[in-house]
Amino acid sequence: MDKPILKDSMRFFEQLGSIKSRSMFGGFGIFADDTMFALIVNNKLHVRADTALTKQFQSQNLKPYVYKKRGFPVVTKYFALDDDLIADTSKTLEIARQALRAANKEKQTQSQAKPNRLKDLPNLRLATERMLKKAGIETVANLEKTGAVNAFKAIQSTHSTDVNIELLWALEGAIKGTHWSVIPQNRRQELLNQLSH
Repeated sequence: MDKPILKDSMRFFEQLGSIKSRSMFGGFGIFADDTMFALIVNNKLHVRADTALTKQFQSQNLKPYVYKKRGFPVVTKYFALDDDLIADTSKTLEIARQALRAANKEKQTQSQAKPNRLKDLPNLRLATERMLKKAGIETVANLEKTGAVNAFKAIQSTHSTDVNIELLWALEGAIKGTHWSVIPQNRRQELLNQLSH
């Protein structure tokens, strides 16, 4: 399906960074250097709004995009720009810059905000959180202080069945804030060596 509005928008936003698109929310998200700031859906350009832009858009009677998830409406932060606004290219570009700045700021805030619950760390689930609590490791700070190897040993000693070695990688990844599969082989070997001592 040809999407001229998507191609035109991507070309138009090239000065904001490396522009890519991915299918999102039933349309196409537009990303500048891995940060999504615009959306093409229903053949319209939508731009992400922070608090200031939301007020501005609402005063211009612009509407946020709403999609259905499991039958319920979900209101997004993306507002459809009207044709008059899009016709003013410098204004549209300025709005897109503002949207991108806000999206980057939010992304940074989220990456700095450490989860409070163990289950919210990468690789961990509610079941893992329960295992850790049973082993006396109650908090994220507690897990970081204990370290992956000692946390794994503590779970082994309080768990009646055998614990899979993959849990060791999961714990290490949780502490480092990454997916367990990206833990390098040499680091895995170090952890195994520590475990056998």
